[in-house]
Amino acid sequence: MAERPPGLLIAAPASGSGKTTVTLGLLRALAEDGVVAQPFKNGPDYIDPAFHRAACGRASFNLDSWAMGPDLLDAIAARADGADLVVAEGSMGLYDGVARPGASGTGTGAELAAAFGWPVVLVLDVSGQAQSAAATALGFARLRPDLPFAGVILNRVASPRHERLTRLGMEAAGIRVLGALPRRKDLTLPERHLGLVQAMEHPDLEATLAALAAFLRAHVDVAALRRAAGGGRAGAPSGPLPRPPAQRIALALDAAFSFLYPHLLEGWRAAGAEIRPFSPLADEPPDPAADLAWLPGGYPELHAGRLAAAERFRAGLRRFAESRPVHGECGGYMALGDWLVDGQGVRHRMVGLLGLVTSYEKRRMHLGYRRAELLAPMPGFPAGSVLRGHEFHYSTILDQPDPPLARVTDADGVAVPESGARRGRVTGSFFHMIAEDAR
Repeated sequence: MAERPPGLLIAAPASGSGKTTVTLGLLRALAEDGVVAQPFKNGPDYIDPAFHRAACGRASFNLDSWAMGPDLLDAIAARADGADLVVAEGSMGLYDGVARPGASGTGTGAELAAAFGWPVVLVLDVSGQAQSAAATALGFARLRPDLPFAGVILNRVASPRHERLTRLGMEAAGIRVLGALPRRKDLTLPERHLGLVQAMEHPDLEATLAALAAFLRAHVDVAALRRAAGGGRAGAPSGPLPRPPAQRIALALDAAFSFLYPHLLEGWRAAGAEIRPFSPLADEPPDPAADLAWLPGGYPELHAGRLAAAERFRAGLRRFAESRPVHGECGGYMALGDWLVDGQGVRHRMVGLLGLVTSYEKRRMHLGYRRAELLAPMPGFPAGSVLRGHEFHYSTILDQPDPPLARVTDADGVAVPESGARRGRVTGSFFHMIAEDAR
């Protein structure tokens, strides 16, 4: 049996508290010290895992208790075998999830911490308060008795006096303070409408990561964080990751198409599939020797003009679809449609393999878990299969004349109108697949 390393969950009471700053700074500081850290991300985040990898040099994976059954969670957690330490980043607030359990839970970071024994490090934004912050920390530490709790990192501390008063409150409540980060507006990471700007597009990522590591070292006890880690154990041989939908997969990968869950790609490669990347933005068609073309999600709306001008890509993908399957998720789905209307109201011709017309002129957020029962086959799955995934975009459907791909519901079982589409060998959906339903 492989020895699983101990770990920590970097969590917070709410989004925007500083989890990512702490996680990236810690991962880079550990890497600088020669510590092999295995990063994970709780929940359906498409962007943070790439930053994790850049920070420590090791692939990061999503862990999601709503979408993943226990066997898949354990198989992904086994990616930490051989590491010295697990650093998992939470999502939203520590206890935030959906109302109804999914494959193995409601998607909260607290569930992961309890399941794997990873003590929680709570990043607490103490702006506008001092001793009162201890009440928040105490509530998070005690709400779930089985949850291991390491302590807090105070964030956005205004002054030495502010830090001293806040520490007094924590001391009175019996909460351990592992560090205190002063306000630093210059260390914020650039964002856009789906979260952070992608790691590949960051103008000076290496310098930023080095600065975050130095900032963390100066204000957080990194050695104490390592000692606080827990949950290391002998792990049983893990089950398989998701199987590949084809042997040779032409995968669109560039700044417009990059949102593919890392555990899927890892599973495809582990099973012997050949991944053949191509860049639509570079006007590259899919490899004609591939068995399947897969277009992941991303930001086609930011590159709609270039995609419309990429005649070689569009013609090559249409030829490919004459004899082999093509699938698109979210941004990839939009690119397979007829037209995409950008935020300025300009219409851009897309590939035209589906009749979909989408618009960003009037943005509307679509966000949440999705359960999809396939009404027709899609690559790797027969009709009747049930998939779990997540939808997050700001586009509006103006036209969708093709038959639906799936019967789609949200986490509460309520039907959603974004049912995907199919035409011949071409399929597409707005939901990003995470896993096949384990039940």
